[in-house]
Amino acid sequence: MRDVAAPDRLQVWKEEGQDLGNCPVRHVLDHLAAKWTTLILLELAQGPARFNAIGRALPDISKRMLTQSLRDLERDGLIAREVFPTKPPSVEYRLTDMGLSLLGPLGVLIDWAELHAAPIAAARRAYAAG
Repeated sequence: MRDVAAPDRLQVWKEEGQDLGNCPVRHVLDHLAAKWTTLILLELAQGPARFNAIGRALPDISKRMLTQSLRDLERDGLIAREVFPTKPPSVEYRLTDMGLSLLGPLGVLIDWAELHAAPIAAARRAYAAG
């Protein structure tokens, strides 16, 4: 992939014949944009954590959604899961090197969201008012 500014990437992908319906970047960004992914990654940025500790840190997440989100992050190589031979077995999750490398770009996106949260809320209110 050539070094191209973000606004020009779509045009480059089209010129290269990329299948935009099955774009690998789209699949990655879809997952990263999931409701809980960022919060889980930020929680694990504090250090390894067990399932219940992550669940307590994110009280609105269901156990089912936490399980699925952790599996998806592990499948994508962003987190690692370690099972300890205790009775009952305990499981700990941690960021992988790739997961750690995502924290920088994620931080930029979070900074942008914090900076623009109030203007976006105002725009939504104006839109709803018609």
